[in-house]
Amino acid sequence: MMEPEITKELIASHGILDSEYQYILDILKRPPTYLELGIFSVMWSEHASYKNSINLIKTLPREGKYLLAKAGEENAGVVDIGDGLAICFKIESHNHPSALEPYHGAATGVGGILRDIFTMGARPVAVLDSLRFGNPENPKVIHLLKEVVHGISDYGNCFGVPTVGGEVFFDEAYEGNPLVNVMAVGVAKQEHLAKSSAQGIGNFVVYVGAKTGRDGIHGATFASVELSDQSATQRTAVQVGDPFYEKLLLEATLEVIQAGLVVAIQDMGAAGLTCSSSEMAGKGGVGIELDLEKVPVREKGMTPYEIMLSESQERMLMIVEPKNLEEVQKVFQKWDLDAVVIGMVTSDKMLRVKFNGKILAEIPAEYLILGGKAPVYTREAKKPSYIKEKQSFNIDSLPEPENYISALYRILSEPSIASKKPIFSQYDYMVQIATKVEPGSDAAVVVIKGTDKAIALSTDCNARFCYLDPYEGAKAAVVEAALNVACSGGKPIAITNCLNFGNPYKPQVFWTFSESIRGMKDACIALETPVTGGNVSFYNENPDGAIYPTPVIGMLGLLEDYKKATTQWFKHSGDIIALLGNPGNELGASQYLKTIFGTVAGKVPPLDLKFVKKIIDLLLNLIEEDVISSAHNISEGGLLVCVAECCFQPEDLIGADLNFPLTFNKSVEYFGESLDRVIISFNSENLHQIKSLCDKYAIPLKLIGTVSDKPMFRVNQDINVSTEALYKAYQSGIKIN
Repeated sequence: MMEPEITKELIASHGILDSEYQYILDILKRPPTYLELGIFSVMWSEHASYKNSINLIKTLPREGKYLLAKAGEENAGVVDIGDGLAICFKIESHNHPSALEPYHGAATGVGGILRDIFTMGARPVAVLDSLRFGNPENPKVIHLLKEVVHGISDYGNCFGVPTVGGEVFFDEAYEGNPLVNVMAVGVAKQEHLAKSSAQGIGNFVVYVGAKTGRDGIHGATFASVELSDQSATQRTAVQVGDPFYEKLLLEATLEVIQAGLVVAIQDMGAAGLTCSSSEMAGKGGVGIELDLEKVPVREKGMTPYEIMLSESQERMLMIVEPKNLEEVQKVFQKWDLDAVVIGMVTSDKMLRVKFNGKILAEIPAEYLILGGKAPVYTREAKKPSYIKEKQSFNIDSLPEPENYISALYRILSEPSIASKKPIFSQYDYMVQIATKVEPGSDAAVVVIKGTDKAIALSTDCNARFCYLDPYEGAKAAVVEAALNVACSGGKPIAITNCLNFGNPYKPQVFWTFSESIRGMKDACIALETPVTGGNVSFYNENPDGAIYPTPVIGMLGLLEDYKKATTQWFKHSGDIIALLGNPGNELGASQYLKTIFGTVAGKVPPLDLKFVKKIIDLLLNLIEEDVISSAHNISEGGLLVCVAECCFQPEDLIGADLNFPLTFNKSVEYFGESLDRVIISFNSENLHQIKSLCDKYAIPLKLIGTVSDKPMFRVNQDINVSTEALYKAYQSGIKIN
């Protein structure tokens, strides 16, 4: 087959800049072949190389006492939870594929992140998601939502991993570019953790799993450009997954890892065989030579270009010592999977690709990989002009609501606030029977089998905050995730992140990215939650503009005793309801402003990170001492939404009588979204001990009401309504069935 001529048009179609093409010429000392051009294209894409983000990402805290690997060293973050056990976890995006093929895009997003976990030698125990869509009154948006949820549900349910939590946010900013972020978590014995660096000259390169097809070709490059009207023609860039096949791959992979038969292993995710082979070689400081005619394919006539760039699912690349090959093949044959030698480890540090004896590509591996000599840039940053205008909006000029009940109804029924049960009810969140706290509370809690330990998990980001102030917004994302975990009884110990932004070549976009990184850095340092890794997703734009800056945080918390797990719901009538922290004094950036006045404006409530850390430590102490019945942090919707949610027990509705003096305007205290506050409930007999602990941590305690034996919701003289009526509003927000 004759190769295409390397023209300026072909180079541009591969997303390679003129300066980058010159760099390729300098590296190779000759023009690239067509296959080499494709390899550089996918490996130097933003999705694979982080070329426009890595300089800033390196400023994030990446070390901590719980971490077993630094961010970026392995396929996923690895955290020591004691007793010789490790938690592997990571979050990634599948935004562009889900915009075009929402079912397959979301499903393969789940499949890909699960492979990152069991490639580490860990058995997946939980999946969470973080989803963003446009206006749910738009039929197209509802179609996307249904199909994305269906894709996540089908893959997770069929694979046999519980989808235990997540978040869903709706705003017109995501109308043409939804976000589908998926987090997976696994457990491994530390002695069974696998590496991804190729080692051992002469060792075999072994392809395992499903056969290679034409789906997903140039998926990494596709994820590194803006969506356009022509994007629909690139549907072949979207992969198709098979969760049942992946379940077989999981069992076979864990078996050979635990038997000590594998030197190194890497998932064939973005950029497929190209990425896995070049990264394994580059990390290990060795070379890899591939013979493509040996790669199992499922379609006739596949070219070397297609084989190297395919992103077909359920595939791995392993490095195996020759003496162990027969045992590895026996294991994979038992699970009815391919395990084929397609190459070997070499000493020359080159990625060499052959087909029928002819060398088609020969590139120094270090020039292809993140952390090597791939291009790295720092783009121009410029503060968007809208921020000053939006932040200076005079909120004091707005009238108070004529009816606070009506305002509360409207906010509770907002799709971003309302019950997500129509979504999570489609997930099997009890498979593996380790889910201690189910979806619906602040964080999911999953028991680590064979121990008393549990992990608390949460994904969070208020993108409206990040739009108005990316620094404070990113701080808030970390804080909210940490508080969700702490309210559930877990000590926040580490994060993974998924950074969703627009085109980094636009100075205003890059400024929001830079400020978000700065906010995340400060919050993670203050809360002692280092970054274990994650994902950058740029180019989340469509012809109508960019999404809100959306740095999603996946937080991991540790409970030494799963029986200490705490939920947000009030438990006992007569319990005192109290506020930890100060009254809300800021209405900026709130759902109240968006819902009641149709505006996204004002200043984001600033956060004192030292104060937040003390609240977290206090919460954990209160839970450890077993003196509170519930805990729920205040976030979107403000104080009244938070207390109402505490009344929506899964088994039966309960009431609340709130009666407290106001320091600020009613709308500010009722609906402001200052995050450094938590609602707790407790037996009056524990009041003295709780006051003492609050004094110890210098955290204000404000008694604001009691849990009622009648399902009524009363607030001062302003609200007197049945809890059932509020719950109906809360249930009405999302209609996808």
